[in-house]
Amino acid sequence: MAATDETGPAGRNTTVPGTPPPAGPPTDPAPRTGARMPRWLPRAMVLALALIAVFQFGSWAFHQLTGLLINVLIAFFLALAVEPAVSWMAARGVRRGFGTFLVFVGVLVVGAGFVTLLGSMLAEQIIKIVEDFPQYLDSVINWINTHFHTELRRVDIQENLLRSDWLRNYVQNSATGVLDVSAQVLGGLFRLLTIALFSFYFAADGPRLRRTICSVLPPARQAEVLRAWEIAVNKTGGYLYSRGLMALISGLAHYVLLEFLDVPYAPVLAVWVGVVSQFIPTIGTYLAGALPMLIAFTVAPWYAVWVLVFVVVYQQFENYVLQPKLTARTVDIHPAVAFGSVVAGTALLGAVGALIAIPAVATLQAFLGAYVKRYDVTDDPRVLGHRGSGGTSAFGRRGRGLWAQRRPEDDGAGPAAGAGAAGAGAAGSGAAGAAGPGEGGTAGAS
Repeated sequence: MAATDETGPAGRNTTVPGTPPPAGPPTDPAPRTGARMPRWLPRAMVLALALIAVFQFGSWAFHQLTGLLINVLIAFFLALAVEPAVSWMAARGVRRGFGTFLVFVGVLVVGAGFVTLLGSMLAEQIIKIVEDFPQYLDSVINWINTHFHTELRRVDIQENLLRSDWLRNYVQNSATGVLDVSAQVLGGLFRLLTIALFSFYFAADGPRLRRTICSVLPPARQAEVLRAWEIAVNKTGGYLYSRGLMALISGLAHYVLLEFLDVPYAPVLAVWVGVVSQFIPTIGTYLAGALPMLIAFTVAPWYAVWVLVFVVVYQQFENYVLQPKLTARTVDIHPAVAFGSVVAGTALLGAVGALIAIPAVATLQAFLGAYVKRYDVTDDPRVLGHRGSGGTSAFGRRGRGLWAQRRPEDDGAGPAAGAGAAGAGAAGSGAAGAAGPGEGGTAGAS
């Protein structure tokens, strides 16, 4: 009998007694709420934050200490400049500290004398200008009244000037700016004292400083550091000493001119020209010549012209004759390199960079010169800028050959010449076409 629908499922689900029930379908695990954070991620985040904090602190500290770092840099170059004199005195039995003190005292005396002379000259000139100002004003008013038919008076001008708002505002601003000027003066004196102290310590304890630096370096690096230090001392000291000698020569030359023209304050003006023209790069000559021209103009207008002519002529003599001979063994660098270094130094450190740029570049050039391999240059005219036959390109030679062939026809040298040339060319072509390569070459040559 056929199985019914009721017995079919029951038969299919029946199990044998004593056997385990069949395994059901696999159940899905519970869904994961989120992945665990890697163990290295918190450490990386802390390290990144720490690096950012250190960078920010370092940037802040660098900007706060920029003034001190610049002062130390200036002091280091000044110590390099006086190092030869201090070493010379130490080699003759003078204690290094006392020798450094003597050198600094000499520099201080010279600087104080220069400032005193220049200040006294400027003070006397200002007093003279103030005393003679009414006369200058009367002469100007008379000239205006004569040429423009006006009726100006000095009393009216003075009253209008004293009652003007511009003068009142200027006086008020000047009164409030006195404290700022005093603060700047005190800050400048403190900066000079800081530079002088660091320079003294660098020069007096130079051997100890070099020994301390070399103690943390291997022997090979020690030799390179000492060599670089020696080059820096020679270049910086040679630069300042050569500049001092040129300042002396320039001052004497301008003193002779100013005395000949009977310009007042000739010694002070000569010292001014010598110092400013030599120790202010690039534009020092023009700044130095402006003051003598102004003083000479008060004596006679043509004297200012003579001073200008002499300044220009002497500058050319100094650039092409005097300076190459004096600086050949000290800071022999190209003028374009010197100008570029001054511009770069000014952009980086201002006036301080302009002063130390040339000795720094000269030191770097001399130090790197020992590590750059050089070769002998071939005797080629192109090296000297000469374009001889050897320097002509193949294109140029081909162009000249074509021009030489066409020139008889273009110039109308004669029909016979043109026909002969054409016939020779045709014969050569025919021979080249009929004969072999060797014969064609012979026909073309003929």
